[in-house]
Amino acid sequence: MSSQVQTVYLNGEFLPIDQARVSVMDRGFLFGDGVYEVIPVYGGRPLRLDEHLERLDASLKGIGMVSPLNREQWQAIFEQLIAGPEDQSIYLQVTRGYAPKRDHAFPSVVQPTIFVMCNPIAAIPASGVAAITLDDTRWQFCNIKAVTLLANVLLKQEAVEHGAAEALLVRDGHVLEGSSSNVFVLLDGMLITPPKGHQLLPGITRDLVLELAARHGIPYVERHITLDELRSADEVWVTSSTREVLPVVTLDGVTVGTGVPGALWERMNALYQDYKIELRHAHAGGR
Repeated sequence: MSSQVQTVYLNGEFLPIDQARVSVMDRGFLFGDGVYEVIPVYGGRPLRLDEHLERLDASLKGIGMVSPLNREQWQAIFEQLIAGPEDQSIYLQVTRGYAPKRDHAFPSVVQPTIFVMCNPIAAIPASGVAAITLDDTRWQFCNIKAVTLLANVLLKQEAVEHGAAEALLVRDGHVLEGSSSNVFVLLDGMLITPPKGHQLLPGITRDLVLELAARHGIPYVERHITLDELRSADEVWVTSSTREVLPVVTLDGVTVGTGVPGALWERMNALYQDYKIELRHAHAGGR
């Protein structure tokens, strides 16, 4: 993918990325009026495509839109853009589209802007990462995967400036999620993650981790996590489509557990990698 000019999809056309153009009057540019989705691809096959497209539909519904394409149309676009068998991710974005004037209210007639591209997935640092805790300054509908990510950007940047890979967000004394991830903790042998709701994104990787835990007899519960529990956890993980299951080994400068990825993370990571292998083999077998 890096040796050739990248091809992207924009509003019905496949074209080189440097030729893709969106109007300055697009509501995504002017208002952040749109949603997005990120889908990991292993061995040429999107992971949990139906679940990702269902979340896209839910995000669009949350901002008063419907999907401009059906599953088969989305899949045809993805198949055209997926470059080889290496690990990569699909990024798709739908905005409310071009409007002739800048007006906060929705236009009466508008054509959505649809953009899709693929990018390589970076290797996961198996040695673990650092994280910090920050007050959650985002809006109230974090379950919508909106392109209005300025608060997330500022929170992530603050983490980076503190030498950390992620900011874990706290509201009313409870840990909700990361700036671009879901969060898990291990306490007294129990894997815990916050319950779904409007305060956090319903992560597809999060759900897969819970499914793997249930399938392999790992005890877990979905409940609120206090900041004190986070700080006393034996293990802390963050999960996302492109970072998979990532162990946090220091939090606010303090060692988590033994300071290295824990035994349960090693088991879950192995289960997750096995799941990816099955996905690749299914694709290679034409199923």
